[in-house]
Amino acid sequence: MTQYTRDTFDQVMIQNYVPAQFLPVRGKGCRVWDQEGNEYIDFTSGIAVNSLGHCPDEIVEVLKQQSEKLWHSSNWFTSEPTLALATKLVEKTFADRVMFVNSGAEANEAALKLARRYAVDHFGYQKSKIIAFKQSFHGRTLFTVSVGGQAKYSDGFGPKPADIVHVPFNDLAAVKAVIDENTCAVIVEPIQGESGILPASESFLQGLREICDQYQALLIFDEVQTGVGRTGHFYAYMKYGVVPDILTSAKALGNGFPIGAMLTTNEIAKSFAPGVHGTTFGGNPLACAVAEKVVDLISDTQFLQKIQRTSEQFMQKLHQLNHQTGLFKDIRGEGLLIGAELVEQYHGKASEFVKKAAENGLMILVAGPNVLRFAPALNISDEELALGLEKLADTLLSV
Repeated sequence: MTQYTRDTFDQVMIQNYVPAQFLPVRGKGCRVWDQEGNEYIDFTSGIAVNSLGHCPDEIVEVLKQQSEKLWHSSNWFTSEPTLALATKLVEKTFADRVMFVNSGAEANEAALKLARRYAVDHFGYQKSKIIAFKQSFHGRTLFTVSVGGQAKYSDGFGPKPADIVHVPFNDLAAVKAVIDENTCAVIVEPIQGESGILPASESFLQGLREICDQYQALLIFDEVQTGVGRTGHFYAYMKYGVVPDILTSAKALGNGFPIGAMLTTNEIAKSFAPGVHGTTFGGNPLACAVAEKVVDLISDTQFLQKIQRTSEQFMQKLHQLNHQTGLFKDIRGEGLLIGAELVEQYHGKASEFVKKAAENGLMILVAGPNVLRFAPALNISDEELALGLEKLADTLLSV
C-alpha cells in the first residue's frame, strides 16, 4: 500500500480542487483501477481529453520512440514532429498556419491577443471590443477568465481587462445590439461545455459569421472541448459549415499529453510577427509527435462515423433510462459530448450522482450543478459501453 492517499492531498496540495476519494493508479482503454484494485468504467476521458482511452498502444509507442530522440529544444529551433503536426492540421482544416501552446487556456489567450493585435495593425487601437457569451468558459488566465461569461471564475482578482461585452448565448439579436465598428472579435464555443452542454444553433453560428464580416471583426471558435472528433466531426465547425477566422484546440489533441493549438489564416497570422507572442514549451517535439498520431487516428472518416453511431446508442439508452426514472429535464449534445439536465427536484445535486456512480464503478462528470456530463473515449468498445451504461442504470434506478 502506498504512503500517498487522498488524505495526503489535504495535507500538501493547495485546496483549489476537491478530487474524488479514490485515487486512480492505472488505466487502459475505458477502464481505470484505483489503489484498492477496484475497477471503473470511465465516461469522463479526463474531461474530454483521453479521446483514444487510457494508454492506447499506438500512442504509447510513439511516446516511447520520441522520448529517446528529442524532448525539448526551445523556439530558437523547430523540429520535425512540430512541422509534421502543423502540416496535417493545415491540410485537414481551413487554416493556413498554426501556433502550438500547452493548453486550451493558452490557445484562447493567444487567439484573443492575436485578434486585438490584428485590429491594431489594420484599424487602430480603438477597435478593441470583444463580444463573448454569458455562461461561456475559455480558460483560467486573467484574460480568458474575463472573456468567459461566468463571474464566479473571474471575480476577486482585481481589475479585469477592459472592453469585453457579454450577451446571451444563441441570441443573434443580442449580438447585433452591441456589435459596432470598434469590435475586433466575437468568441464562441460551438457547444458551451462547462455551463451545461448547450449546442449553438446553426442559424446562430451562420449569423455570427455574417455579422462579423459586416463589421470586419474576427470570428473565433473555441473548440478546446469540441475539437478533434468529440462531436463526430474532426472539428465542430465542419458540421455547421461555418468557417471561423481563428480556431483553438487542445484537450483531445494530445490524448492527455499537454498540447494546445491556435489555427488561423495567412493574413491574420502576420500580426504575430517575431517576438509579439511566445511560449517556452509550446510545440515541443514530444507533444507534437504524440498529437500527430492522435490526428492520424481520429481524423479518419470511418473513425468519425463510428463516433456518431456510438452517440446514437448512448442517447437511446439515456432516453430509455429517463423513461424509467423521469430524472432528466433534457438530454442534449453532439457526438460523445452529452449532457443530461436533471429535473428541478434534483437541481444542485449533480455532484451527488457523480459520487453514487463512482460507488457503482462508473466515472462521470458534471457540467454545472444541474447537468450530468458524459464524454467517454471516442473509441470505446461495445463491451465497455454496455458495461458503463449498465452501471449508469444501476446508479439512476437507485435514486
